[in-house]
Amino acid sequence: MGYRQAAVLASVSFFLGVLFICLGIDYRVLNQPLTDQVVQDGIEFYTTFYNSPPAIKAMMHAVMGVGIFGLVGKLHQWDESAIFFDGTSLAAFVFAIAVYLSVGVPASRTLAAPLADESRADQVEALRVLSAGNTIMIVALGAVLVLQAGEEYARRLDARAAAPAPAQPRSQEAGEDKKESAKDK
Repeated sequence: MGYRQAAVLASVSFFLGVLFICLGIDYRVLNQPLTDQVVQDGIEFYTTFYNSPPAIKAMMHAVMGVGIFGLVGKLHQWDESAIFFDGTSLAAFVFAIAVYLSVGVPASRTLAAPLADESRADQVEALRVLSAGNTIMIVALGAVLVLQAGEEYARRLDARAAAPAPAQPRSQEAGEDKKESAKDK
């Protein structure tokens, strides 16, 4: 495993960790009856994320960049493996970032700092959309991990197939020589 693959795996694992932290709220919002307590917990949770210091947001965006640069660097080899595995991984990673930017950020803004014309129903809808977006990002980032594991498996399988076949053990060769000499007599 090289530095580029390590950058991809670290970036994806970091974001999956963040999303699995959010899954405790997301599961309750999406799969359980939506009570006032569940809504309030979700709003408080995502408000905390939205109001985090700028350094945390900058770190998250930097880790996104590391993942993209790692995938583009791996794609630069331009062989069949890179085109299939790394190209598809790059598409899934960019899709996850697009969901984050188009769904996650606006929905978080609606929850944490609602405009004057936004009602409680708008906040509940934003909470549901944000939870669904997080679930979609988990699937996309999970696909990146599966594709990277598949690439490594294929690479090892190719290396094993390209390796020379092991020689026959000497005991078998000696046995064959004895049989040939017995036939000659």
